[in-house]
Amino acid sequence: MHKVVSRDGTTIAFERAGDGPPIVLLNGAFRDHTIFDALVPELTPHCTTYVYDRRGRGESGDAPVYSVEREIEDLEAVINEAGGRAVVFAGSCGANLAIEAALAGAPITKLALHEPYFRVEGHPRPPADFMANLSALLAEDKRGEAAEYFLAELMGLAPEVIADWRRTPLWATNEANAHTLLYDTALCGDFTVPAQRLATLRTPALVVNSDKTGDWLRAAAQATAAALPNGRGVQLPGSWHRVEMDVLGRVLVEFATT
Repeated sequence: MHKVVSRDGTTIAFERAGDGPPIVLLNGAFRDHTIFDALVPELTPHCTTYVYDRRGRGESGDAPVYSVEREIEDLEAVINEAGGRAVVFAGSCGANLAIEAALAGAPITKLALHEPYFRVEGHPRPPADFMANLSALLAEDKRGEAAEYFLAELMGLAPEVIADWRRTPLWATNEANAHTLLYDTALCGDFTVPAQRLATLRTPALVVNSDKTGDWLRAAAQATAAALPNGRGVQLPGSWHRVEMDVLGRVLVEFATT
């Protein structure tokens, strides 16, 4: 992987592929750049893709103290490697980060978001002490329990779904990256759609949700799209919190190149 140094000295690892206008792909909770392995081939005939490991994951470095501002600087460092301006596609908590970066003035030409982690009225938020409880579990190095707590209380997954996930090879990655769940929680703020702030964002935006996703994820995507002055929402075929990659690829190519 290529490496770039963020403003605070943290090394950020990224991969570049394809030819055409640049698009940076930004992952969400638990994952690193490999979450986009199936999407990149759909984009590279038309775009130059930049996928990177967010700080604390994969081959990227980290810092003793986390802040959203440092993560914005990481994204800006990758965009600089892409020529100084780029389309950004981000999902889950990564969508929250992309929104914060755009609001902070990052050089994002277009913003594509997949089901950001917000809650709208009628959908319960995580408990008020969510961050404190998650921090306590991680302070005791209870990574598996921290991952379960995040999935249950923030993502709303049923115990049997989490138990099934624990039996898959992917669970080891969940535990390895569990410390970054604090970063993703910080990105969620108070978990409400920041409609007043989004109303100031003039960046062209596309907000995607799956036709079979969870109710709170669909509602959050629709509310985010409605709050963006130059935003529109689109529902695509898929499953819970996931869109079919070939369909998503075609939509992103059209969005990024027109």
